[in-house]
Amino acid sequence: MPSDRPVLGFDTSAAHCAAALLSGGRIVAQTAEEMGRGQAERLFPLLEELLAGAGIGWRDLARIGVGIGPGNFTGIRISVAAARGLALSLGIPAIGVSSFDAIRLDAPQARAAVPAPRDQVYLRAPGTAPVLIPLAEAGTGLTFPPAPADLAARIARAAATAPPDAPPPAPLYIRAADAAPARDTPPVILDDA
Repeated sequence: MPSDRPVLGFDTSAAHCAAALLSGGRIVAQTAEEMGRGQAERLFPLLEELLAGAGIGWRDLARIGVGIGPGNFTGIRISVAAARGLALSLGIPAIGVSSFDAIRLDAPQARAAVPAPRDQVYLRAPGTAPVLIPLAEAGTGLTFPPAPADLAARIARAAATAPPDAPPPAPLYIRAADAAPARDTPPVILDDA
Protein backbone atom coordinates (compact mmCIF):
# COMPACT_ATOMS: atom_id res chain seq x y z
CA MET A 1 0.00 0.00 0.00
CA PRO A 2 1.56 3.31 -1.07
CA SER A 3 2.50 5.86 1.57
CA ASP A 4 1.15 9.42 1.66
CA ARG A 5 4.71 10.58 2.30
CA PRO A 6 6.41 12.22 -0.70
CA VAL A 7 8.12 10.24 -3.43
CA LEU A 8 10.91 11.83 -5.45
CA GLY A 9 11.39 10.74 -9.06
CA PHE A 10 14.24 11.83 -11.33
CA ASP A 11 15.88 10.99 -14.64
CA THR A 12 19.03 11.86 -16.60
CA SER A 13 18.85 9.11 -19.23
CA ALA A 14 18.79 11.57 -22.16
CA ALA A 15 19.86 15.17 -22.83
CA HIS A 16 18.01 16.44 -19.76
CA CYS A 17 17.94 16.59 -16.00
CA ALA A 18 14.37 16.11 -14.75
CA ALA A 19 12.68 15.61 -11.39
CA ALA A 20 9.19 15.39 -9.94
CA LEU A 21 7.70 15.15 -6.49
CA LEU A 22 4.60 13.08 -5.76
CA SER A 23 2.71 13.66 -2.51
CA GLY A 24 -0.72 12.48 -1.50
CA GLY A 25 -1.18 10.77 -4.84
CA ARG A 26 -0.59 13.88 -6.94
CA ILE A 27 2.39 15.61 -8.50
CA VAL A 28 3.11 18.70 -6.39
CA ALA A 29 6.27 19.87 -8.18
CA GLN A 30 8.20 19.01 -11.31
CA THR A 31 11.02 20.50 -13.28
CA ALA A 32 13.31 19.71 -16.19
CA GLU A 33 16.29 21.28 -17.89
CA GLU A 34 17.53 20.35 -21.33
CA MET A 35 21.27 19.72 -21.32
CA GLY A 36 23.66 17.69 -23.41
CA ARG A 37 26.26 17.61 -20.66
CA GLY A 38 26.54 18.52 -17.01
CA GLN A 39 23.85 16.33 -15.47
CA ALA A 40 26.22 15.14 -12.74
CA GLU A 41 26.90 18.70 -11.63
CA ARG A 42 23.30 19.87 -11.97
CA LEU A 43 21.30 16.94 -10.54
CA PHE A 44 21.63 17.62 -6.81
CA PRO A 45 21.11 21.40 -7.02
CA LEU A 46 18.01 20.72 -9.15
CA LEU A 47 16.68 18.22 -6.59
CA GLU A 48 17.41 20.63 -3.72
CA GLU A 49 15.53 23.42 -5.52
CA LEU A 50 12.55 21.14 -6.22
CA LEU A 51 12.30 19.97 -2.61
CA ALA A 52 12.80 23.47 -1.15
CA GLY A 53 10.17 24.90 -3.49
CA ALA A 54 7.67 22.32 -2.22
CA GLY A 55 8.67 22.83 1.42
CA ILE A 56 9.86 19.24 1.76
CA GLY A 57 13.13 18.02 3.26
CA TRP A 58 15.15 14.95 2.32
CA ARG A 59 14.07 13.15 5.52
CA ASP A 60 10.39 13.62 4.57
CA LEU A 61 10.73 11.31 1.55
CA ALA A 62 9.22 7.82 1.63
CA ARG A 63 11.12 6.52 -1.38
CA ILE A 64 13.00 7.48 -4.51
CA GLY A 65 12.19 6.55 -8.10
CA VAL A 66 14.91 6.76 -10.70
CA GLY A 67 14.97 6.34 -14.48
CA ILE A 68 17.19 3.37 -15.38
CA GLY A 69 17.10 3.76 -19.16
CA PRO A 70 17.60 2.79 -21.81
CA GLY A 71 19.41 5.87 -22.99
CA ASN A 72 22.64 7.72 -22.46
CA PHE A 73 25.17 5.40 -20.81
CA THR A 74 26.73 8.05 -18.56
CA GLY A 75 23.43 9.76 -17.78
CA ILE A 76 21.89 6.52 -16.57
CA ARG A 77 24.88 5.81 -14.33
CA ILE A 78 24.62 9.32 -12.83
CA SER A 79 20.98 8.90 -11.81
CA VAL A 80 21.28 5.33 -10.59
CA ALA A 81 24.34 6.11 -8.45
CA ALA A 82 22.64 9.19 -7.01
CA ALA A 83 19.45 7.27 -6.18
CA ARG A 84 21.31 4.40 -4.56
CA GLY A 85 23.43 6.79 -2.49
CA LEU A 86 20.40 8.79 -1.38
CA ALA A 87 18.44 5.67 -0.50
CA LEU A 88 21.31 4.32 1.55
CA SER A 89 21.86 7.58 3.42
CA LEU A 90 18.14 8.21 4.04
CA GLY A 91 17.24 4.59 4.84
CA ILE A 92 14.45 4.48 2.24
CA PRO A 93 13.93 2.33 -0.85
CA ALA A 94 15.15 3.39 -4.28
CA ILE A 95 13.06 1.99 -7.12
CA GLY A 96 14.37 1.72 -10.69
CA VAL A 97 11.81 2.50 -13.40
CA SER A 98 12.63 1.87 -17.05
CA SER A 99 11.56 4.37 -19.68
CA PHE A 100 9.47 1.55 -21.14
CA ASP A 101 7.57 1.12 -17.86
CA ALA A 102 7.12 4.88 -17.54
CA ILE A 103 5.68 5.05 -21.07
CA ARG A 104 3.37 2.12 -20.41
CA LEU A 105 2.19 3.35 -17.01
CA ASP A 106 -0.96 4.80 -18.55
CA ALA A 107 -1.03 2.63 -21.69
CA PRO A 108 0.00 -0.96 -20.80
CA GLN A 109 -0.33 -2.24 -24.38
CA ALA A 110 1.80 0.51 -25.94
CA ARG A 111 4.73 -0.30 -28.20
CA ALA A 112 7.15 1.67 -26.02
CA ALA A 113 10.00 3.26 -27.95
CA VAL A 114 12.99 5.32 -26.83
CA PRO A 115 15.11 7.23 -29.37
CA ALA A 116 18.62 5.86 -29.83
CA PRO A 117 21.67 7.15 -31.72
CA ARG A 118 22.20 6.64 -35.46
CA ASP A 119 18.50 6.58 -36.50
CA GLN A 120 17.76 3.64 -34.24
CA VAL A 121 15.18 3.06 -31.53
CA TYR A 122 14.98 0.98 -28.36
CA LEU A 123 11.69 -0.86 -28.66
CA ARG A 124 9.66 -2.97 -26.27
CA ALA A 125 6.36 -4.34 -27.48
CA PRO A 126 3.98 -6.01 -25.02
CA GLY A 127 5.24 -9.46 -24.04
CA THR A 128 8.67 -9.05 -25.66
CA ALA A 129 12.18 -8.27 -24.52
CA PRO A 130 13.61 -4.84 -25.40
CA VAL A 131 15.56 -4.59 -28.65
CA LEU A 132 17.62 -1.99 -30.49
CA ILE A 133 16.57 -1.72 -34.14
CA PRO A 134 16.70 0.82 -36.97
CA LEU A 135 13.83 3.29 -36.67
CA ALA A 136 12.83 2.50 -40.26
CA GLU A 137 12.19 -1.13 -39.24
CA ALA A 138 10.17 -0.29 -36.11
CA GLY A 139 6.92 0.25 -37.96
CA THR A 140 4.11 2.51 -36.84
CA GLY A 141 2.15 2.91 -33.64
CA LEU A 142 5.16 3.67 -31.43
CA THR A 143 4.73 5.52 -28.15
CA PHE A 144 7.74 7.65 -27.23
CA PRO A 145 8.56 9.05 -23.78
CA PRO A 146 6.73 12.18 -22.68
CA ALA A 147 8.52 15.48 -22.07
CA PRO A 148 11.30 15.10 -19.44
CA ALA A 149 9.33 16.65 -16.53
CA ASP A 150 6.38 14.35 -17.28
CA LEU A 151 8.74 11.37 -17.55
CA ALA A 152 10.06 12.17 -14.05
CA ALA A 153 6.45 12.42 -12.81
CA ARG A 154 5.66 8.98 -14.23
CA ILE A 155 8.81 7.59 -12.60
CA ALA A 156 7.64 8.98 -9.24
CA ARG A 157 4.15 7.51 -9.74
CA ALA A 158 5.55 4.08 -10.66
CA ALA A 159 7.94 4.13 -7.70
CA ALA A 160 5.10 5.00 -5.31
CA THR A 161 3.26 1.77 -6.11
CA ALA A 162 6.25 -0.55 -6.50
CA PRO A 163 6.92 -3.20 -3.85
CA PRO A 164 9.26 -1.79 -1.18
CA ASP A 165 11.49 -4.86 -1.39
CA ALA A 166 12.27 -4.33 -5.08
CA PRO A 167 15.95 -4.84 -5.90
CA PRO A 168 18.15 -1.73 -5.92
CA PRO A 169 18.03 0.15 -9.21
CA ALA A 170 20.50 -0.90 -11.88
CA PRO A 171 21.09 0.54 -15.36
CA LEU A 172 19.07 -1.00 -18.18
CA TYR A 173 21.50 -1.37 -21.07
CA ILE A 174 20.19 -2.83 -24.31
CA ARG A 175 23.55 -2.56 -26.03
CA ALA A 176 27.16 -2.18 -24.94
CA ALA A 177 28.62 1.27 -24.33
CA ASP A 178 30.19 3.15 -27.24
CA ALA A 179 33.33 3.82 -25.21
CA ALA A 180 36.60 2.51 -26.57
CA PRO A 181 39.91 1.99 -24.77
CA ALA A 182 42.50 4.72 -25.15
CA ARG A 183 44.71 4.34 -28.19
CA ASP A 184 47.68 6.02 -26.55
CA THR A 185 50.26 3.81 -24.93
CA PRO A 186 50.13 3.99 -21.14
CA PRO A 187 52.85 6.00 -19.39
CA VAL A 188 55.94 4.24 -18.13
CA ILE A 189 56.07 4.07 -14.34
CA LEU A 190 59.56 4.75 -13.06
CA ASP A 191 60.89 2.85 -10.10
CA ASP A 192 62.75 4.97 -7.52
CA ALA A 193 64.99 2.05 -6.56
